[in-house]
Amino acid sequence: MITQPDIKVAIVDDQQLLRAGFSMVIGSQPDLTVVAEAGDGRSALDTLRNLDVDVVLMDIRMPELDGLAATAQLVEHWTRTRPDTAPRIIILTTFDLDEYALEAIRAGASGFLLKDAPPEEMLNAIRTVYSGDAVIAPSTTKRLLGRMITPLPTETLESSPQASTIASLTDRERDVMLLIAKGKSNTEIARELFVAEATVKTHVGRILQKFGARDRVQIVVAAYENGLVRPGE
Repeated sequence: MITQPDIKVAIVDDQQLLRAGFSMVIGSQPDLTVVAEAGDGRSALDTLRNLDVDVVLMDIRMPELDGLAATAQLVEHWTRTRPDTAPRIIILTTFDLDEYALEAIRAGASGFLLKDAPPEEMLNAIRTVYSGDAVIAPSTTKRLLGRMITPLPTETLESSPQASTIASLTDRERDVMLLIAKGKSNTEIARELFVAEATVKTHVGRILQKFGARDRVQIVVAAYENGLVRPGE
């Protein structure tokens, strides 16, 4: 009998009612456990730095220290102290805070989750980011990125900071990167490119390495920022 992993979750939000609701939904799942809660960024730092946690749901706008700063500091700490087992951070966001959510992604968060998302989407996001397999809620991520990012004009792509990295991609790696940016899973990419899923995973790993990215969400951001994918495509 194969047992499900016990995914340890922390909830950081200054709204107690929201924390209680999330905790109840998460605690109802046999493979998920809420191990900590915090009402502001400062408390989150004190609580989570050395806690055994897998996934953090992080609000952005909070007293004492906002979620953006807390995310950056936690990611920096975990990257230094536990790079192979660093927890993943999911940003809790609303459309009016898009620009802050993008900065959190750049700081190392692994994805977005709208505060009014259905419970099933939240649970799926936690499991997905824990597995590191796919972009969280691709449709939501693409909508947010489409609102937040202005792709570089074609004539300036060659001088972009990531131009040399993009130029170093093989044709197949570029194909895979574009499909990741469009929200495709490894299985879907394999089906579309007529290759084995293991081959896709190899390409994804190489893309992550070339961009120095922690996960697929940062690949999506790079694709949008460099005009490889545009809103609405």
